Amino acid sequence: MFKNVMAYRIGPNWHATVPEIENALETNRFAECSPGQDKSVGWTEPRGAANGPLIESIGGQWIVKLIIETKAVPGAVVRRKADLQAQVIEAKTGRKPGKKETREMREDILHSLLPQAFAKQGSVMVWINPKDRLLAIDAGSTGKADEVITQLVRALPGLDLNLLQTATSPQTGMAAWLLATDSAELPRALSVEKECVLKSSSEDQPMVKYTRHNLSNEEVRRHVREGKLPTQLALSWEGKASFVLTESLQFKKVTFLDGTEPEAISTEGEDKFDADVVLSTGMLGPMLKDVIETLGGENVFAELATAAEGPPF
Repeated sequence: MFKNVMAYRIGPNWHATVPEIENALETNRFAECSPGQDKSVGWTEPRGAANGPLIESIGGQWIVKLIIETKAVPGAVVRRKADLQAQVIEAKTGRKPGKKETREMREDILHSLLPQAFAKQGSVMVWINPKDRLLAIDAGSTGKADEVITQLVRALPGLDLNLLQTATSPQTGMAAWLLATDSAELPRALSVEKECVLKSSSEDQPMVKYTRHNLSNEEVRRHVREGKLPTQLALSWEGKASFVLTESLQFKKVTFLDGTEPEAISTEGEDKFDADVVLSTGMLGPMLKDVIETLGGENVFAELATAAEGPPF
């Protein structure tokens, strides 16, 4: 259900019930792009049942789903048609269209072609843990996560979200694990796997990428000592899940390992969606907690500074 995770802390002053959230999301239920529309964003049924609820509450965990639909016309096609139109104008009038006129021509051509463009849809799952005041987005990029956050804040008045930050930065922690020569120096709940990206902060930013490679060796440690710090590192958690941790505390390529994935759990007589939610949230919650604790705990001072109106003292 969640292949990527970006986690946020919900501010202490936001409180809402499931019916209140349902009503709020209903005002922006997803509708496909109209013929002349290039983008549509809205909420849809997480369970997939037509005209069903827009928020599902399962075992105290809330799930919502955002759909983003876009239509794109190739820029080269627009430019080619605009150039042909400009040539016709020049042949008839003896003048070349100016910048403003050319821009308006391109906009008109774009709108005329939009009804013929194919629509592309993408969906993003959002998990809200009201008890722990945690919100997680299944987004592999900051841009997509920001769009979801914008829609959430727009739909739910008073919702205050701060990206989770740890006392020890993920990059510092990952570098220490790669430099470790003794198992006692490694985190208790996490194991370093065979994939990482090391990047230097120097002007030319040399980078080294390892795939399917034993990272516990002197070559990797030498790169780290020379200033190439990890921006991504593959880890596993207690033999139950694997993921790639990034320098900005994103979790990518989240995979439940053999025996723990949803397909391995019998759902006879139960709704598979419910089973997926129970498993995913039940695994991700403790996993996030262990990673945060391994990195020194949550940096509440950073959160307070973000929320402050002025610079922190």
